[in-house]
Amino acid sequence: MAAAKVAAPKISPVRLEELRDDDAPDFQRGERYDGVRLTRVSADGEELSGADFIECEFNGVSFNEAQLRGATFRECILAEPYAPVFMAARTSWQDVEITNPRWGSAELYEGIWRSVRIDGGKLDYVNLRGSKLMDVQISDCIINELDLGGCTGTRVALKNCTIGTLDVTGAKLKDVDLRTSEFRGINGLAGLAGVVIDDYQLSLMAPLLAGHLGIRVV
Repeated sequence: MAAAKVAAPKISPVRLEELRDDDAPDFQRGERYDGVRLTRVSADGEELSGADFIECEFNGVSFNEAQLRGATFRECILAEPYAPVFMAARTSWQDVEITNPRWGSAELYEGIWRSVRIDGGKLDYVNLRGSKLMDVQISDCIINELDLGGCTGTRVALKNCTIGTLDVTGAKLKDVDLRTSEFRGINGLAGLAGVVIDDYQLSLMAPLLAGHLGIRVV
């Protein structure tokens, strides 16, 4: 039997030119930041709801407990972003590259992600409940809990990730590739419709699937 084809995420490369360095940014709610490079600055506790970051580069920027609700990140690069508490609900991410994030509790629910790539990093709890994900790739990342409950995902790939608990309760997924990643537990098994796994992952999931379907193995 021929292997089923899986539509891979379509990730647009981010190319930033002629950025201006800002060592002491004046963070404001609802402001637009365009063509800025921020390096090792702190946005801890800042009120940035509704802010627009367009063609910006962030290097080692700390966003701990910054309020980013409804903010937009478009054509941005975030290298080593740090936040034990990352408050970014209902944010919009388009054409964004994130490398080696260090997030504790990442509240990203009800957001919109298009052409987003996350490489590396260690995340404790990632809450993407109710989000819309299209063309998203997460690779070589350690995530203790990934909550995709109620989200809509199309062309999403998790590559070489180690995930403690994956929650897909009520999710609507299509071309979501989980091959090469490891999971210790999965909640909401019915939400796995539309995902692609390999034979080894299927063997590990067999007890969970049997329990979900009420099958007794004796």
